[in-house]
Amino acid sequence: MGLLSDPAVLAMAVLAVLIFGLAKGGFSGLGALATPLLALVLPPTQAAALLLPVLLVQDVVSVWAFRQTWDRWIVARMVPGAALGVALAAWFAASVDEARVMLVLGAITLSFGLYRLWLGRGGRIVAASHSPGWVGTLFGVATGFTSQIAHAGGPPFQMWVTPRRLPHEVFVGTSAITFAAINWIKVPSFLLLGSLDRQVLTASILLMPLAVLSTLASVWIIRRLDPARFYAVIYWLMVILGARLVWTGLGT
Repeated sequence: MGLLSDPAVLAMAVLAVLIFGLAKGGFSGLGALATPLLALVLPPTQAAALLLPVLLVQDVVSVWAFRQTWDRWIVARMVPGAALGVALAAWFAASVDEARVMLVLGAITLSFGLYRLWLGRGGRIVAASHSPGWVGTLFGVATGFTSQIAHAGGPPFQMWVTPRRLPHEVFVGTSAITFAAINWIKVPSFLLLGSLDRQVLTASILLMPLAVLSTLASVWIIRRLDPARFYAVIYWLMVILGARLVWTGLGT
């Protein structure tokens, strides 16, 4: 029996892929909700592995679209650190039980939701706008770690890159290139963890057409929603979901 034969897994997988599609199509930050949702019905590492091939396909579109507008210096400083962060997160996932991984996943989700709500209420990112490259490498470590655990590397990336005040398309392009590289770096770690097995890959392939359609649909949707209200609901949902995962991880 395939993973998607379970109605609960199918429902959450479809929802997670739709969320990633919306994130790639313009709802920045929304993707951090996908893995925690799927982790409600699958082990956290398996949930992240199921979504990784979907991200790789979506990265092809985003990298092609922004291949001319990205900051090579930032990517060169962050990606080596991210590789170390991915390795540390893979070691962590292999060395502890699923409850501890769920606890970390919940903490990342909860922190992300609170961080975004704080920004929405007028909070400021305090990282220096012209900090040296080694600082970016440290933020890269955090980006790689959170991306490996939950495909949620956005906050540490944004904390270092946003204050640099890049032109909009350069920021988006730099993000696309950075996370495309990180996602490919994650592939060997998931293979070594045994998470990217045939069952997971089959489920991922079945979900890929939905990923493309949801990315295209998000362009239509984003024009018909109040972004501020929509994001407030999403980030409060992250806080609630993160708290639930932390509670589950502590109680297991």
